[in-house]
Amino acid sequence: MDRPETELTKSDQPLETLDWLPALEGLLFAAGTEGLTDRQIASVFALRTDQVRYACERLFERQTQEQRMFRVVRMADTWQLVTHPELTPYLRELALAPTPATLSNAALEVLAIIAYKQPITRSQIEEIRGVKCEKPLGTLMARGLIEEVGRAEGPGKPYLYGTTKEFMDYFGIPSVNELPPIPISE
Repeated sequence: MDRPETELTKSDQPLETLDWLPALEGLLFAAGTEGLTDRQIASVFALRTDQVRYACERLFERQTQEQRMFRVVRMADTWQLVTHPELTPYLRELALAPTPATLSNAALEVLAIIAYKQPITRSQIEEIRGVKCEKPLGTLMARGLIEEVGRAEGPGKPYLYGTTKEFMDYFGIPSVNELPPIPISE
């Protein structure tokens, strides 16, 4: 991607133009809770690391001036986007609101794999499905249908997942031994 020629790309000059702030905000949004370090931001925008704080402060000022609901903050040596404190009561209400009873097809696939193969790691689930399963795992854990049941031996000691009592109650199954057999197609 070609960067527009702005003072941002001339790291030896002051950062006075604000045209690139939406790009910085977008990068921080994409980074999520992991955030970005000074070095990462500096490399993307061809800045010196000592200019990153100034750039993030300019972004914070713009967010405040425009009454945005996100703010750039520095946490644990990274820059992150967080929601404005005024949203706290609404976010709390959303978190406490009952979740719909339906599960996506992806979540149902992951749940079935876990139920029949437990204990199982995320990479083993992804190998069976052929696609990433981080989001369905998060959904299933949030709903209390699966849980971390230990750690696998080997590099990184990945988490092992298994079903919960809530899973049994939800599907009306007395135990995993009572799961219906998997039809084998020839």
